[in-house]
Amino acid sequence: MSTESDYFPTWLLSGLLVLAAPACLASENDVTADQVVSALEKTFGVHQGERRNHTKGTCAVGEFVGSQDARIYSRSALFSGKPVPVVARFSMPGGNPKVPDTARIPRGMALEFRLPDGSLQHMTMLNTPVFGAASPQTFLDDIVAKTPDPATGKPDPEKIKAFKASHPDSLPQAEFLAKHNPPPSWVNSSYFGIHAFKFVNRDNKTTLVRWRFVPEDGEKQMSDDELKSAPKDFLEEKLIDRTRGGPVRWQMVLTIGVPGDNEDNPTLPWPDDRKAVSIGTLTISSATPQKGAECENINFDPLVMTDGIEPSTDPVLLFRSPAYAVSFSNRLNGK
Repeated sequence: MSTESDYFPTWLLSGLLVLAAPACLASENDVTADQVVSALEKTFGVHQGERRNHTKGTCAVGEFVGSQDARIYSRSALFSGKPVPVVARFSMPGGNPKVPDTARIPRGMALEFRLPDGSLQHMTMLNTPVFGAASPQTFLDDIVAKTPDPATGKPDPEKIKAFKASHPDSLPQAEFLAKHNPPPSWVNSSYFGIHAFKFVNRDNKTTLVRWRFVPEDGEKQMSDDELKSAPKDFLEEKLIDRTRGGPVRWQMVLTIGVPGDNEDNPTLPWPDDRKAVSIGTLTISSATPQKGAECENINFDPLVMTDGIEPSTDPVLLFRSPAYAVSFSNRLNGK
């Protein structure tokens, strides 16, 4: 996400301004960003200078061309019909930088769009249509349940079983992952915005939406045999090789909500019959290991938005910003 120094004030500010937010959020959720980041550090260890979550990742760059047809829903400059530079990061969730690429966990795609006026738009997504927690408390309890037992060095299966039994909101994503094997490449997944958002047009009309990015290379899953025989690390190399052979594209698809659609629970999908429209094309032109690359020091805060795009009331979405900020601050301080 030009050189980092060109954008340093913006991305630094976007991360640090929200450091004061956890206190006010805690009154509603009884969970603070410090608690969540500390739990991640306890469960996965501290890897100096690295993200506390989605630690393992790959950088990429490209552009986005938003359709002017989207302007009936949003006045965002994203939808000017002109190319907008993008810095992307593909990642694996969790704080283990050595997690195998065959793990039955979500894959992530984070995007920073750099608009002509210097403003930024962030989008952080997963390749599951629903999230694994309806509240920050569930997210925290999930991390705690996975804390390694000192005696075995591995999570206690009974604690994980108890977590699932007491947190039904964690099940929809787990069921999706159980039914869908991981993809053979980053480029063979759709990536979902998970949360509901609000698009606002020039007439100040607000439309509740969700979005996803659908791959032109097609969605694919590894077979059980491929999962058993695949190397521990292959996603980064395959992405780099794929982009060397030509650009990779995703279509941005907007799902239009209707009155009564849920806007504050990312574990609940919307009905399949909702109107869906294609509103732009993301093109990734090259990829590289993240060390020293543009995406490495970007705090992909999902609440960094352009005029015309606004957050919903989803408590998980609103909590992510301060949690990212604490993690980012720890990294800046060399922790």
